Order: sequence, then structure tokens, then C-alpha cells
Amino acid sequence: MAEAMTDEIAEARARDARRWFALAIALTATVIVVLDNTVLSVAIPTIMQEFHTTLPALQWVITGYALTFATFLIIGGRLGDLYGHRRVFIVGAALFGVGSLLASLSWNVASLVVGEAIIEGLGASLMLPATLAILSTTFSGKERATAFAAWGAVAGSAAGLGPVLGGWLTSDYSWRWSFRINVIIAPLAIIGTLLAIAPQAKRKTREPLDLPGAALVAVGMFLLVFALSEGGSYGWITPIHDVTILGAHLWPQTQPISIIPIVLAAAAAVLTAFYRVERKREREDRRPLFEFGLLHHRTFRYGLLTTVVLAMGQLGLGYALALFLQEGKHLTALHNGLWVLPMGLSILLTAPIGGRLAQRFGTPAVVRLGLAIQATGLLWIALHVGPDLTFLRLMPGLIGYGTGVGWASAQLTNLVLSDVPTEKSGVASGTNTTVRQVGSALGIAVIGTLVTTQTVSHAVREVDHSATLPPGVRSQAAAQIHAASTGYRPAPGTTSRAAAELGQIMTRSIGSGTRDALIFAACVVLVGLCVSMLLPKDSASDAPRQPGGPHDRTADLAEELAEELAGFVAIDPEAAISHAPAVTSRRRVAARSRGGPGSGHQPLLGRARHRRASPG
Repeated sequence: MAEAMTDEIAEARARDARRWFALAIALTATVIVVLDNTVLSVAIPTIMQEFHTTLPALQWVITGYALTFATFLIIGGRLGDLYGHRRVFIVGAALFGVGSLLASLSWNVASLVVGEAIIEGLGASLMLPATLAILSTTFSGKERATAFAAWGAVAGSAAGLGPVLGGWLTSDYSWRWSFRINVIIAPLAIIGTLLAIAPQAKRKTREPLDLPGAALVAVGMFLLVFALSEGGSYGWITPIHDVTILGAHLWPQTQPISIIPIVLAAAAAVLTAFYRVERKREREDRRPLFEFGLLHHRTFRYGLLTTVVLAMGQLGLGYALALFLQEGKHLTALHNGLWVLPMGLSILLTAPIGGRLAQRFGTPAVVRLGLAIQATGLLWIALHVGPDLTFLRLMPGLIGYGTGVGWASAQLTNLVLSDVPTEKSGVASGTNTTVRQVGSALGIAVIGTLVTTQTVSHAVREVDHSATLPPGVRSQAAAQIHAASTGYRPAPGTTSRAAAELGQIMTRSIGSGTRDALIFAACVVLVGLCVSMLLPKDSASDAPRQPGGPHDRTADLAEELAEELAGFVAIDPEAAISHAPAVTSRRRVAARSRGGPGSGHQPLLGRARHRRASPG
């Protein structure tokens, strides 16, 4: 019998060790989801040539993915709460693999949109909240900080390495390999999930999905993210381009007002209706899709607010710097990725350090320090952006920025989910990722508009005050700069001397516009730092695993085995429990209070002997 107990405890230890395999699976899924957002952007010119299509048509591949992803994140998280995160993750990974297969075999823009933007986007919206929920419910205390540090390192470095990988695959092999990688990894992730992640216990009663709430949040988020993402393309007030989808004209440029204000108003109306419907269902205890009562948790409330502000600032560097390097320094997409590679590597290397610091000084302190370092990195880059920028001058800022992201972003996600009940972790994870998407879209909209307006302003001012450009060239160039903004090129027939001067003016102007945008992004990150001061000093993420918690499986099994063994041999059950490494001193105190020496209860050993002596 002692040998049987030893085998059972060994099995419990192995089962407990599976959480690290679960972490590996979650990180793998995060990699392919994040890469899918970045790796394809550098392949757009190649795909345009192969499909003989236009840039506006092809932009719907990337825009559609972002829209689908943001639309279904909260719904995907809630489905995980209702049906189990393991099951929803498997379904999401299967959809992601199928969509990737279709995209890798695509024969025109429409088939690429269906595979990448719709099927893959839907799969990603199921996978990513599930990975965060699995981490949130599997780890606690010091291990939790380590797990989220690993998640942040992988997500951040994947975003930084995506353009490099995409450029390499497109140049040396084929852009289709960007999707074929997912076709290989997705089935492996499903197999690993079946082997390493235990299914959740079945609910006694199956709660129905809040269909009205799901429909409202899906429509509202679609409209909001569309407006924020496409405002610069179609005009915030006055139309500057026709709104077309796969060749169909939905809103011509001749309309008196742009479609964007109308879409924003519709988004506000729909999301307001969502709030009212959910609050009513919450008051009536009718299981809403999202309980706004979760915002009573300070870590959740202020963590989300910090997240949306932080996402706005973070996208400032990714958008503005890439624009400067490609339009101002005239780097290729691949060389652009290589220049910013130190940022991705620093995220990968410093995020684990952030996890260790969180264990020692607390998660909120690490988040604040990371935000401060991130803002410093942005300011460094802003002060050095210009025509004479070199890789070595840029590198310290990128390393500082990456260090700040590695410390702040992952631990902020940890903090947001720390006080959320386990049964709500999925919808909370989806909300956290949705807030990031909205913040990113808002950041791109604001930063993009700022770069464009400031570049045009600086360029037109320099052209007008140029003493060497002929008056006719000045007036023509000023009009063309207003029309083409950062994409301006001197008109055919311009003399080489005038073209060279105009090129220098545009390089300086793009640098000035980028500098203004990065300073604004740094200010936004500093606002996030101020908001983070509202976070409580201590959070559940810093606490050790609670006794009797839903994921303390090794401790539970060890205690049950000790009780059973006590019925046959005279041992101290507390000593047997102590052999399980996951059991804390609190657990042993709890065991002592139920029947150990000095308690008012009958000893556990006595109860077991009494059961053995009883008839039957």
C-alpha cells in the first residue's frame, strides 16, 4: 500500500509539472498569433504583384484580421469561461490552422481575405484569451510573475522579429510560408494541449451565452476599431478616398461628409446599448456576457485604463519609426526590421528579469519602473531622429524601450487578471486584449495623423522659404506635398538639383514629424505611469497560491492519499502531506486544524481507524 501511495504522489508531482508544458503551449500559440499580425506587412508589395491587385484592396487583408480579432475577443473569452478554456483553445487553434492553410493556397485577394482576415482572425480571438486565462488560473505567486514575464517576452519579441522573419521568407522563399508555418504549428499545439492541459471540471448547470450582449459588443467593437483604424485613410471629416471593399464602392468620395464620423457615432450608440443591456442583466442575475461589476476591482479597473493608454504610446514607436526609416532613410522593409531588432531582443532578455523583480518588489512597482524606462527610451529616439541617424545612435533608445516593454507590459497583464475570479478569467482576458487593440488603433490613428500633419507642415514651410527653388517648383511641390504627405516624390521633369533639395527637405520634415510624434508618445506613456499610481500596492498576483484553491491539485491529492493510507498504517498524515512539494506551510496548518494534535477535532488517523473498524 505504501508503494501505491508513492506511485500516486509521483503521479501528482508529474501532473503538477505539466503546468510548465501548458506554459510552453500558451507561448507557442502567442507567437503564431502575434507573428501573424506583423509578418505579412512586409510582403504586401510582393502579393500585389502576384495577384495583380491594388494596395487599397490588399489592405483589407490586414485591416480585416484586426477587425475580426478585436470583434470577437470578449466573446471568445466568455466562451472559455462557459465551455472550458482548453476546449475553446483547441477550437481556436483548429480554425487558425484551417485559415492559414487556405491563405497559403490563396489564388486571389478574396480567398486571402477569407483565410487570413476572417478564419484566422476568428481563431486568434479564441486562442489568445484562452492562453491568458490558462496562465492566470494555472500559476500563482512567484510562478505567476515568471509565467507572465515569459508571455510578455515572447509576445514582445515576436512583434519585433515579425518584420525580419517576413522579409526573409518573402525574399528567399515565398510569402506563403508565413502561413505554412502556422499550418505546422497549430496541430502540434492541439496535440500538446490534449496531453498537457487538464480539462476543467464540468459545470453542474450549463450557463447560456448572452446572445444580445455578444451581438452588441461584436458590432460595436467592429465599428469602433474600423473608425479608429481607417480614419486616416478615408478622412476624419471630409472624404479623401472612396470606401471600397473587394471592388464594391460603399461610400464615394463625392459625399459631403466622410463615413468615419457616422461610424464613430454608430459605435458609440451600440456600445452604450451594450452597457445598458449588460448592467440590466447583471442586476437581474441573468449571467451577462461581461460583468461591469468586475471594474470594482482596482487592479482590473486601473490596470485596463493603464493598458489602453500604454498601448496608444507603444504603437507610436512602431508606426512612426518604421515610417521614418522607410520614407526618410529609404530602408527596405527587411533592413527596417533589422534596425529595430535590438528592441525585440531586449524584450526577450529583460522580461524574465522583470518577473524576478516582481517577485521581490511587487508587480505594481515593476510596472511603474518599466513605464518610466519606456518613456525614457522614446525620448532618446525622438532626440536623435534625423537625416544623420545611425544604427548605433538608435540602439540605446531601442534597448531602453524594449526593457521598459519587457517589464511593464507582461506584468501589467498579470496585474489586470490578478483579482478576477477564476470563473471570469476568460472574459477578463478577452477584455484586456480588446482594450489593447482599441488603444493600439487609437494610437495609430492619433500618431499617424500627427506624423502626417507635422511632416506636411514642416515640408511646406521649408519649400515656401527656400531661396534656391524656382517659384513654379515651390508652388507645385507645396500642392503635391499636401496631397501625398509623407509619400511625396518630386514630379517628373523636375531638375536634378531641385529634386535633390526637395528630397532633403522631405527627409528633414519626416524626421521632424516623427520626432513630434515620438515626444507625444512618450508623454502618453508618462500619463500611463501616472495612472498606474492608482494601482494598489499589493495584489493577488503577488500572493502565494491559496490553500484549497481550485488549482492546488497536488496538495489536494496528497492530503487525500494521506487520509487513505492512515486507515491502514500508523503514520502521521501531516508528515505524508509534507512529501508533496506544492504543499505550503499554510496547507499543513489547515490539515492540523482539521484533526491534528492540539485541535478540538478527532484526529484524522482516529477517523480512518474508526472507518476501518465499522461494519461494511
